[in-house]
Amino acid sequence: MSNDYKAKIVAKRFDLEERTAAFGEGIIAFVNKLPHERVIDVLVKQVVRSGTSVGANYMEADAAESKKDFCHKLALCRKEIKETKHWLRMIAKAKPDESENCRALWTEAQELTRIFSTIITSTNKK
Repeated sequence: MSNDYKAKIVAKRFDLEERTAAFGEGIIAFVNKLPHERVIDVLVKQVVRSGTSVGANYMEADAAESKKDFCHKLALCRKEIKETKHWLRMIAKAKPDESENCRALWTEAQELTRIFSTIITSTNKK
């Protein structure tokens, strides 16, 4: 994982717009270093779609028109980030030498999952 990506995460720890964008950028940087192989290419398409859509869905949540819409968009973020964790696990299985990079991205995805879940729960209580 690039130091650039890690620095962005540390610097913007609580700015979810920046954090979700940096996560998508980290996914892109990671997959660009993977070899072109039949299985890897299929997994890369999936992880790029789910990993980069988190930021786009967060942007939609930030512009939500109601509390219900906000929670729905955040639920989409949570769904996509959980899917991303799955694809990272599959990439780690297909390319064991990349498991450390997958683990770092997976850990960030897990943190984002928890953040989205907490926001959804606390917003629904209001």
